Order: sequence, then C-alpha cells, then structure tokens
Amino acid sequence: MAGFRSPSPGIRSLRPATFGADPSGERMARIRRSPNFRDGVFQNPGPPARTRPSGSAAEFAKIYFDRTARLRRAPQGTVPVHATTVADLARPPATGLRLTWMGHSSVLAEIDGRRVLFDPVWGERCSPVPFAGPKRLHPVPLPLAALGPVDVVVVSHDHYDHLDMPTIKALAGTDTVFAVPLGVGAHLEHWGVSPGRLRELDWHESTRVDGLTLTATPARHFCGRGLRNTQHTLWASWVVAGEEHRVYHSGDTGYFDGFREIGAAHGPFDATMIQLGAYAEFWPDIHMTPEEGVRAHLDLQGGTPRGALLPIHWGTFNLAPHAWAEPGEWAKDAADESGQAVAFPRPGEPFEPAGELPGEAWWRAVSQPIAHPWRRPRITEGLTGTSKGELGLAGER
Repeated sequence: MAGFRSPSPGIRSLRPATFGADPSGERMARIRRSPNFRDGVFQNPGPPARTRPSGSAAEFAKIYFDRTARLRRAPQGTVPVHATTVADLARPPATGLRLTWMGHSSVLAEIDGRRVLFDPVWGERCSPVPFAGPKRLHPVPLPLAALGPVDVVVVSHDHYDHLDMPTIKALAGTDTVFAVPLGVGAHLEHWGVSPGRLRELDWHESTRVDGLTLTATPARHFCGRGLRNTQHTLWASWVVAGEEHRVYHSGDTGYFDGFREIGAAHGPFDATMIQLGAYAEFWPDIHMTPEEGVRAHLDLQGGTPRGALLPIHWGTFNLAPHAWAEPGEWAKDAADESGQAVAFPRPGEPFEPAGELPGEAWWRAVSQPIAHPWRRPRITEGLTGTSKGELGLAGER
C-alpha cells in the first residue's frame, strides 16, 4: 500500500509510549477498505484541505512571538473555574440533558440517564512530554475520579489536546466503553484498553451503547502523534442520540458543507459543542473561526436558530496567534447577530440546554481588551430596505 511502511522492531522499541501505536493487521486492512482512505492516507471531505500552516514561516514567527501579542494570548489573572462538586453531578438533570464543559474540548454530557465524556484531557500539558508544550491556563475543575461512572468515552481524533495518554490509562481501569474513529483504537489498546471495550467507527457508522446511538460523522481535519504523520487514523465529529435527546460534538474541523448533511441526517440537536478556537489565517481549512462555528451550528439545525451552542476548544491551552479571550467575544457577537442561544459556562459549570443558559462574559475580568472586535461597525440611520442581519456577519480582520 502506498504511503505505509511499518517501522522496524528496533525503532518501535525506542518510540515514546505517548506516541501510541500504528494500526496494523486486521485494523490496517479495515482502514484500507474504507471509502475515505485513498492514495495511502485518509482524505478530507470537500476540496483539498491544507493541513500544514500556509504562508511564510517568518511571517508566522513574527506574529506568534511578538511580545504584545504573546501577552494577549494568556489570561491576565486567575481563570474563574466553577467549583464543581460530586453532589452537583450526582443529581440527575431535571430535563434529561446536562452538559459540563471541563475546558478545551472536554465535555461531560449526561443524556437520558447515561453519561458520555467527550475528548477527556486531564493532563497538565497537551504534549508528548511532561516538561514542554502548551500548558493549562486553568486547572481541571475536579479530579477525573470524582466524575463518577462514565458509560462512554468519545474521542474525536488522536491529537494531544484531544487524546491524552494519562487520562486514557486512568479510564482504562474502569468499565467505560470507548468510541473512537477508525485506527485510533491502536493507541488505546497500546495503553491498556481491552479490544472488547472499543467501538471503532468509520464515518457514517453507528454503534449502540446502553440505549445510546453513537455515530461518527465527517470532519475536516487531520491526525498524527509521532514524528511521522502517516495519516492512518481517522478524525471525526460525533452524534450521540438517546431516547429523548441528541447532541453533536464537532471535534476539530474546518467549516464545510457537510454540516448541512449531518443536520439533515441526524438533527436537529438539543445542543451542539462546536470548536471555535485555535483558528488562524495560516490554517483556515482545519479550524473554525467563531463566525464559522455559529454558522456550522445553524447548518446543523436546518438553518434555524434553535437548541443551545456550547463553544469548545478555547480558553484552556494557547494554541494559536489569536488573543485568549477572542473566541468568547467573537462568538458572543456572532450569536447575537444570528439570534442563536449560546452557553458560556465557566470551566466546570454544569448547565441544562433546555434551562437558563450561563451567559456572563466571565473572561473579561481576566483578559486584555480585544483590539479588533469581530462585529463590523454598522450604520443603521438613513438606511432603507436593508436589515441588520444583512450588514452583520462579516468581521474586521
């Protein structure tokens, strides 16, 4: 097969455990049979996606290492983490659906009597080594063991800020089932998860776990943990449907037309968890801006503002040149323009999408002002035949 050669036993023995394991055997054979695997690699939906930074390295370095910009990329004080307690999570949600954002893309979804944990990352750094790499900007809201039993752990892809080896090893000692994209199971088995507790899915495949239906749906991203990015593990967004409720977790993705198709096939959703942080003009195809994130939510809901949008993939790690608080501010503006309800919980703050949503801009107390607001200034006096909505959804950059 083009593009794949298994490393020698000597090389594999020197490989750090955090790199995980390459797919092999029947798992690799199944990958080769996937309609999404061509020319030796998994392919993105839609037109070709740039998975490496575009533009010049010098231009990127100038922006990324600028002293003033670096200060804006971190909170200027202590992030107000909600003091989540075991008692908070022991009470069943009154409406049957409750979400608790643990930071970045980690979310505990309590849905129709079951508990689903998305992209759990409890490590101090999202890195293959404990002494370098992006470090947490706030602590985890509560210890992993304090979450209580989890029915399903869902992983969107194998990047370090979504798949954390110490967290997976801790969960491997429980009874939870792991739902992962095709190929990612090789990492989990390498870290002690038994094959019988893995549900490894290609896009559009589903599995049933304790009354929930979990479906892997397309996303526009890429994969890789080691020095050689072989593109042999899939990335995915996820739909989780219970008897009464359904939710969507985007994982990491660029904006694409597939959101409409996912919504038509599986929506509408009571809540979506949408990536809208760590974006940059250097990688526009694989991460969404806040405006794109809100648009993706509306696509998933059939074009109508409904359900609750929970912004994820921001606030916890410094992974892009934008200001730390920018995703929150811009998402708030974009949602206001569209009339979409958005939840802005503090890390660890449980909320029920059908109830009152946390909406305070809590980040403003610990961030520098955003230099360039997303919302374009609007002139409404003297205009005829033009609605505010027609003026609103393009941002200054």
